[in-house]
Amino acid sequence: MGLTTSEFVYLYSWYSWPNVILCFVGGFLIDRVFGIRLGTVIYATLVVIGQIVFALGGVFNAFWLMVVGRFIFGIGGESLAVAQNNYAVLWFKGKELNMVFGLQLSFARVGSTVNFNVMGYLYNWVNQDYKGYMCIGIVLLIASATCFMSLICALLLAYMDKRAERILKRKVAQDGEVVRLSDVKDFPPIFWLISVVCVAYYVAVFPFIALGKVFFERKFEFSPDNANTVNSIVYIISAVASPLLGLLVDKVGKNVFWVCLSVLVSIGCHALLAFTFINPYVAMCILGVAYSMLASALWPMVALVIPEYQLGTAYGIAQSVQNLGLAVITLAAGKIVDSGGYLMLEVFFLGWLCVAMVTSVVIWILDTSGSGVLNMTPRQREVLERNHLAAEALERDKLLASGSMADVTPQDLLQPHSDFHIRNRYLSRIGAPLPSNYSVNAKGLAYRALR
Repeated sequence: MGLTTSEFVYLYSWYSWPNVILCFVGGFLIDRVFGIRLGTVIYATLVVIGQIVFALGGVFNAFWLMVVGRFIFGIGGESLAVAQNNYAVLWFKGKELNMVFGLQLSFARVGSTVNFNVMGYLYNWVNQDYKGYMCIGIVLLIASATCFMSLICALLLAYMDKRAERILKRKVAQDGEVVRLSDVKDFPPIFWLISVVCVAYYVAVFPFIALGKVFFERKFEFSPDNANTVNSIVYIISAVASPLLGLLVDKVGKNVFWVCLSVLVSIGCHALLAFTFINPYVAMCILGVAYSMLASALWPMVALVIPEYQLGTAYGIAQSVQNLGLAVITLAAGKIVDSGGYLMLEVFFLGWLCVAMVTSVVIWILDTSGSGVLNMTPRQREVLERNHLAAEALERDKLLASGSMADVTPQDLLQPHSDFHIRNRYLSRIGAPLPSNYSVNAKGLAYRALR
């Protein structure tokens, strides 16, 4: 299509920059407006529409249309990742969650690997009959079939989740819990520190891989093919190792320990690449394992510190912060290479990994001084959850027994209620005014109303 490098970069920037805000909005809409099922279908539909518009831009040789397509695709793609995380927590919170997050990462890396290896052959095949921009457009239209497959999966998953909700009566347990944008200010400090670790660690992985090919060619005098191979080792290993390491975290627990270990090992890998001439395959293989371990242990931690009805918003914020960090740091990394070379770039990445290490240690300290849930074993978390449910049941019994029971029917006693419902019933019995925001979440505003 005769694009300049600056124009080509627009296809990336118009995908990434909007998601600094849109991931957060998309997660909030899942929690408050659409719900997880409808939200997933809408975002998957946007991915299909964005890819088709992108392809049509190639067919008609309209670069502006391709940029619009990438913008639409970005709105759907990143928000779809938030919905995916929500589904994972909803279905697998407990013993399997870390492995499921590892499997998600594994499938993502398999998809990237297949894309890199198939698209070139597909282009050459189509190029036999179509040339230039028309060939680009047709290839991208064929590639949109995978986006249709994603939409079909979203529809099937919505059906399965609706059926599970009916059988398990999940909706009853969620009554009275309504997420609001103002809830963000009440997120615990550990959540924000997890977001900092996410940014500080990933900026030392993704931008490095984006610029790594030339680094291996210059420092280790690799051929372009060998440099590309060693540069892709991290993704290849993560595709295999992520679910296995996730299963390990499920069995052992202690997520914060694994996060700290992963960051520490990654610091050692970057130090080997920066200051030694040891075969880079060694450092890149170890980095692939450390990256897989961190992803499997870090993301499930959000579900341990944020209530389920706010998870869409929480994961949206984490994705938004990550997009902002990657967008800014990638630009900074390019300027560092131009001005100081790859040694300075590695020192830059080591600095960010040190930030991740310090933040991880702070999370460990805060968690230890609090509930300690992030570094518990699975059995310890089960005991904590049982004790929590027993305490809630005791509180309900006390509240129901405090005052007149004349208005309580046997059906009321058999019907499950939220803490918020019980507390407001108690307030009405003792003659206290009910809070104006009667329908909002029990754990937050009801507590403040009583206080």
